[in-house]
Amino acid sequence: MGAKLETVAETGLQFFGKMTASISHEIKNVLAIINENAGLLEDLVHMLDQGAEIEPQRLKNMSRTVMKQVSRADAILKNMNRLAHSVDESIKTIDLNEILELVVSLSHRFAAMRDVSVDPKLGESPMMVRTSPFLLMNLLWLCLDFAMDTAGDDKVVELVTQKTEAGIQVFFKRLGGLAGTPLKPFPAEHEKGLCDLLRAELEVSAENQEIVVTIGEDIDRD
Repeated sequence: MGAKLETVAETGLQFFGKMTASISHEIKNVLAIINENAGLLEDLVHMLDQGAEIEPQRLKNMSRTVMKQVSRADAILKNMNRLAHSVDESIKTIDLNEILELVVSLSHRFAAMRDVSVDPKLGESPMMVRTSPFLLMNLLWLCLDFAMDTAGDDKVVELVTQKTEAGIQVFFKRLGGLAGTPLKPFPAEHEKGLCDLLRAELEVSAENQEIVVTIGEDIDRD
């Protein structure tokens, strides 16, 4: 049991590190764009000092660009805040759909690097579960990460949630690459350890081109 907990702890640190590194990279990109526009604005001020005429539209475009990047940075930091607060309580009642939406948002850059689109079809109804938010996010990220590597030719991973008697199921669909030889074993010890702690089940079906995660509605229920 000790070795399993050590593996899960290592997985959690890797997940947190990977996400914060990605977030910092995105913020640096935002700052680079804002800095570029600040430099352009300085050039325009210099031109005005020299008596040149500046089209108002150029200033409007620069203003819109900066405002867009500020809004983008705000969204990135809100996601980082939600990730950080996922460890506030070890066990908590949460809306699974909200957790999935956060995982998808955090995965945006990784999806873009693979030229993969993630298509969440989660519905409007809340799907409440009592679980460990951070560990669940970790498990869902590992599944999504593998799903993006095994997406079919259309490069789309579809996410679907549904409620069953066994709990709530999360489907990672359209994984045409499962029919081939995976680049890495899945589920591996990291995924299995998380499933044990979360009392979840994980199934991989090459025939149906999907991964299915079943999560109990109450982690404390025997």
